[in-house]
Amino acid sequence: MLRVSDVVKAYNGKVAVDHVSFDVKPGETFGLLGPNGAGKTTLIRMIMDIMRPDSGRIEVNGAGVDAATQDILGYLPEERGLYQKQKVFDVLVFLAEIKGLPRHVARARAERYLDRVGLLETRNRHMRELSKGMQQKLQIAAVLQHEPSLVILDEPFIGLDPVNRGVVLDLLAETTKRGAAIILSTHLMEQVEMLCQRALMLHKGRTMLYGTVQEIRERHADQSVRVECDRDLASHPDVARTENGRLFLRDGVAPEAFLASLLKDGAAIRRFERALPTLNDVFVKVARE
Repeated sequence: MLRVSDVVKAYNGKVAVDHVSFDVKPGETFGLLGPNGAGKTTLIRMIMDIMRPDSGRIEVNGAGVDAATQDILGYLPEERGLYQKQKVFDVLVFLAEIKGLPRHVARARAERYLDRVGLLETRNRHMRELSKGMQQKLQIAAVLQHEPSLVILDEPFIGLDPVNRGVVLDLLAETTKRGAAIILSTHLMEQVEMLCQRALMLHKGRTMLYGTVQEIRERHADQSVRVECDRDLASHPDVARTENGRLFLRDGVAPEAFLASLLKDGAAIRRFERALPTLNDVFVKVARE
């Protein structure tokens, strides 16, 4: 659905995106991560053809990005923008029409997506009368209502309570189920772990991490395991120390070998797993390094 190939972008001699390459597949939710100033927004603006790369190539559905690709893209920027003096329904219809939908289709889609986010009763109210959480849901509805093939969401969960976050999560699941791809840019690492199959982390414009979320976590795992069994393992000769329910193995002791030794000793094991770091732990570690 999206292919970014060796893209470079600089401002006044300072490189913001430095030879970045990745792809996003149909039906996939892809995490775009990085600390502030990492180059995420610049990269998104180039995908949206708001600005052009200095070198490299970006393709959506096999074609270079230009005005013709805009109708199959949906973009929720971090800086929100709804017409505050206009009525909710009129704004959604207008935004659907500028994406190429005929008026009768735009009206039907606006009504359906208003209902889908639980805001159909607000259709004749002015935008400025609504709470920030309501406006956030409306913006997400506006992005999805023309049913784009590629959706880019920058911090979509800001301002949403748990109930409304669930509504949005359901909408995103429906979006990927119909084959669309989603790029999720957020600082909420738990959402990335839950939603994304693969992720890219930028730092100072360069690629720091790229792969499946599971691969990234495994790549940064240490020699620790979580074990539930019928004995106290804190004093086991293969265990260097314990911390927060994790057993840190001595240098040279592989988790598989430790498990084999426990089974050989007759331990009744209820649970044994590598204690993988969370994506948040990996993010903090890589950013600091």
